[in-house]
Amino acid sequence: MKYVGIQTQIWRNNRLSILLLLCFPAIMLGMVWVFLAVVNGMGGSYYDEYGRAVSAMDFEAVNHEFLTIAPWVILGVGVWFAIAYFSNAAMVRKATGAKPITRRDNPRIYNIVENLTMVCGMPMPQINVIDDPQLNAFASGIDEKSYTVTVTTGLMDRLDDDELAGVVGHELTHIRNRDTRLLITSIVFVGIVSTLMSLVARMLWNTFIYGGSSSRRSNNGKNGGGGIVVVMLVGLVCAAIAYFFTLLTRFAISRKREYMADAGGAELCGNPLALASALRKISRNPALGDVGREDIAQMYIIHPQALKKDISSFFSSMFSTHPPTERRIQLLEQF
Repeated sequence: MKYVGIQTQIWRNNRLSILLLLCFPAIMLGMVWVFLAVVNGMGGSYYDEYGRAVSAMDFEAVNHEFLTIAPWVILGVGVWFAIAYFSNAAMVRKATGAKPITRRDNPRIYNIVENLTMVCGMPMPQINVIDDPQLNAFASGIDEKSYTVTVTTGLMDRLDDDELAGVVGHELTHIRNRDTRLLITSIVFVGIVSTLMSLVARMLWNTFIYGGSSSRRSNNGKNGGGGIVVVMLVGLVCAAIAYFFTLLTRFAISRKREYMADAGGAELCGNPLALASALRKISRNPALGDVGREDIAQMYIIHPQALKKDISSFFSSMFSTHPPTERRIQLLEQF
């Protein structure tokens, strides 16, 4: 594997974060334009000499309406993103059920984290604990105030000090490399689009349930209800396309970040074999009961559903941001 320095990785992650910040509004605006164009084309149809309906799209009207709506779309998404971005710590805690601890609560894990931060010269992050017997851990945050290392109670109970130091070193390397900032940016983007898709789907469902029954009462109501359903379907398709593009942001989160975090963790703890042993133990029991969100799950040192073998896990692995655990262990054992 080609060696990449920590500063190079930081620059790479910063560039990708900026690229995502630029691409996401472009994707959203593109979907808005497509939605307006399709709706305009549906409303401007006429019949040719053969009696066939022909769609006549008024591009000037579409562009005018788009320029009117675009600033509000940008403002709304910008405010939404800012709130989610700067409240990421609370968002992650709520999604995982993690609780912050102090030295008094658990001197062992606190001292391990503190010693490793002193070794690499970085500020002390917040330490969170998830009350779960399974083994896993992750890092999160966008700045020194929100940087956090989260571990499960199962991880602390079943790993010795050297193994736990290797896992903590891995997570601290994610923070040093700015991997966490890139992940949070991706999580916020995907969350915005998935929420919009849910809203459109719910509106469509309500139109079928409530609009459909009332539309049977009159032809006008039927036509109006049918038109609303078509418009909602178009909106749903546009939102689905936008969601697909935001999923592509996972490809920006290279699997190499895990290899680099492993190397950094092994360097910090001074014992690559201890981290390899920790990964082997975690890989046997990574599942967590409270992780229902894929965007949060991708933050863990090993995916919580890594042992799950079904059709959904197959498709998820195609977009996986984690390399095979066996390969990671082999590389560590070669140090």
